[in-house]
Amino acid sequence: MNPRENSLKHILDAGDPAFGVLDNTYTPAAVELLGEFGFDFVWIDLEHAGPSPMDGERLDGLLRAAELTDTELLVRVPAGDPAMVRKVLDAGARNVFLSRADTAADVREAVEAAYFEVDGEPGNRGLAGPRAARYGRAENYPATEDEEVVVGVTLETAAAVENIDDILSVPQLGFVFAGPNDLSVSLGHPGERDHPDVRAAVETIRDSALDHGVPVGNLTAGMDDVIEKVDDGYQVLNVGSTLGALTGQFGDWHDRYENQ
Repeated sequence: MNPRENSLKHILDAGDPAFGVLDNTYTPAAVELLGEFGFDFVWIDLEHAGPSPMDGERLDGLLRAAELTDTELLVRVPAGDPAMVRKVLDAGARNVFLSRADTAADVREAVEAAYFEVDGEPGNRGLAGPRAARYGRAENYPATEDEEVVVGVTLETAAAVENIDDILSVPQLGFVFAGPNDLSVSLGHPGERDHPDVRAAVETIRDSALDHGVPVGNLTAGMDDVIEKVDDGYQVLNVGSTLGALTGQFGDWHDRYENQ
């Protein structure tokens, strides 16, 4: 029995853009529906909210919903703790997304925890029979697992921008994602995503990633912005969130009713 292929990895390897939605309801129903809509990934952010990354049972339900509709979970963990990375992958996620990695050493530690082999040397992934291995039934599990895993990292601090070339040189790094919100804090302009310093940092991340041949991602604000970012070379694009969609649909409902 072979493991399920990672469709997000195949999209990135082909050089195509992948579109996804942040689900901040953390419910299988929302993941399933977003998959039905045809999104390439559903971003599950375990940094700012949601269940513990160590809660394998909660991840199981979200993963089964994704698999039912042929979308991928993009699971962001609060830190690159090797035990946390291994736990998320063993639950069956194929795409681990690190928060706030400032140095190449931070990224390398997480990458080594995600793979059985890294750049021709032994990795630090644990070998067992978890859900990722089809409960021990997957054929040639270490090799096939390594072919399907993606480790991405959010670059969202001034230190990360300073270390960008070293970070992008880490073997088997799957993608980087520019984090304008935290960058605005780190650069001394909290909430000012359009501040020239923040925009310059984001452009540095994008340009460096393209130079190194590493896929790069970003947030988007509307269809025009999506098209512009695809034209600018971005491949991992978050197009909104479930709570944002609910707010946009119902947030001012009473005001609209009363103003009729």
